[in-house]
Amino acid sequence: MLDILLIGIAILALVGVIFEEALHINKAKTTLFLGTLAWIILFVDANRGPELGAITEHLKENITEISTLWLFLVAAMTFVAYLNRKGLIENMLNIIMPTEISLRKLIFFTAIFSFCFSSLADNITATLVSIAMVLSLGLPFNQTMRFAVLVVFAVNSGGVSLITGDVTTLMIFLDEKVTITQLLLLIIPSLTAVLFLAAMLSIGLKGKVKIKKTRHDMRPVDYVIACIFLSTIILTLIANVLFGIPPMLCFLSGMAVMFLVATFMGEEKYDDPILDYIRLIEFDTLLFFLGVLLLVGMLDHIHALGALLEIYNVLPAAGANFVMGMLSSMIDNVPLTAALLKADIAMSTAEWMAFTYAVGVGGSLLIIGSSAGIVTMSKVNGLTFAKYAKFAALLLMAYSLGFSLVLLMANLVLN
Repeated sequence: MLDILLIGIAILALVGVIFEEALHINKAKTTLFLGTLAWIILFVDANRGPELGAITEHLKENITEISTLWLFLVAAMTFVAYLNRKGLIENMLNIIMPTEISLRKLIFFTAIFSFCFSSLADNITATLVSIAMVLSLGLPFNQTMRFAVLVVFAVNSGGVSLITGDVTTLMIFLDEKVTITQLLLLIIPSLTAVLFLAAMLSIGLKGKVKIKKTRHDMRPVDYVIACIFLSTIILTLIANVLFGIPPMLCFLSGMAVMFLVATFMGEEKYDDPILDYIRLIEFDTLLFFLGVLLLVGMLDHIHALGALLEIYNVLPAAGANFVMGMLSSMIDNVPLTAALLKADIAMSTAEWMAFTYAVGVGGSLLIIGSSAGIVTMSKVNGLTFAKYAKFAALLLMAYSLGFSLVLLMANLVLN
């Protein structure tokens, strides 16, 4: 009975996000309330009994995961907030973009840029930079929506073939289900699916957009901080691969270096304290993350996520993997992947590669299904669950194409 109540609370939270516009209640408020309520119910039910220790330990693990993500987001968002406010992103556009470009060419440029950048950086950083680039163009909302949807899908697709690009990819690699060279085969299907989505979203786009060549004056400190940001991304990847250092720790260190360098270079003289840029972060996004991850942690504790693996007893592995990818748009893909790896379900290498793609990209189907989607929703004013859902059919087509190509290529190359 308790499990049904808790699952009902999780479903209620999802409904609150879906109907945010109709209810006029911010999604961060509903998810945070229901997420904390679910854990309180677990503690009350334990009533200081033998289950109390397990619940406490699981909550601590859940909070550790959340705080890691929070701290990483604070550092990444502070970097981007500074560079965006100083006009560096707009200046970068002035260099790489022509004065005038058609909307169709622009959407393909955005697709490739987001895909490639997310292969180098983490999904959150890639999303922040890509969305900042889109918003700087000043497009009408209906066109901005298309670009935002494309960014979410492209960012999630870009990191899926690298162990540094997606946590679930790393988990599957460390469990020795696939090798690094096998994962690299995912690049072609992933990019093909992104370009297909870009082509579909470009239908009906007409006219050209003029890139505003407004030149922002940059001070030496701004260029130095931009270099610190780039160096932080590169060193984070290297440190994680070579020494297993968490990305959160590297980004916090990079942010600290940014603060110190800005102070030593006289940033405070301009009445623009570097620490103030933390205030530009959308903390409602962080609270939404907190609520969602508390709910996911609760579902994991009551083994509701493990129950989803029964689908492998009903469908063949390929079909079950496809559905798991769709489920990852509603449930965090990390516990889903962990549950599958613990179950040690027998699958071929091609099927494991398809699963890697599914849980990495499937979260794009719903705006709340990935960190890229949640960050995008916080940055694009007016972008809600319902408005993003209007593109669900196109996203499902692109996801299905990529998934099918992964299976086809893996079977051709590995057999």
